[in-house]
Amino acid sequence: MLTTAQIGRRGEDVAVGYLRSRGYMICAQNWRSGRYEIDIVAERDGVTHFVEVRARRAGSLLSPEATINATKANAIRRAASAYLRQCRVAGEVAFDLLAVDVFPDGNYDVRFVQDAVEFGW
Repeated sequence: MLTTAQIGRRGEDVAVGYLRSRGYMICAQNWRSGRYEIDIVAERDGVTHFVEVRARRAGSLLSPEATINATKANAIRRAASAYLRQCRVAGEVAFDLLAVDVFPDGNYDVRFVQDAVEFGW
């Protein structure tokens, strides 16, 4: 059985592959600055995407999407602001969610929610 840390790493690896296969350029992974953290920063078509990756064991009580709350959303917004200032990125931004259900056999199911902020974050 996979540990929680292994599921998290698997989820992030799946997320990077998923985004790359859809034409996103990965700018940063696990970006940190002080207390701020962003799972993936990617760019496509001139838009900077801040991607929160949520991975869970398939069949968990909560779906990966359900684990995002207002506190986490605000933390992601603050981290994105810090990233934009520090890296001097200008232009359009998007806040996305990539949810990964990991099955015991190692297979996974991916759901990508673009502009997740508009969907209740």
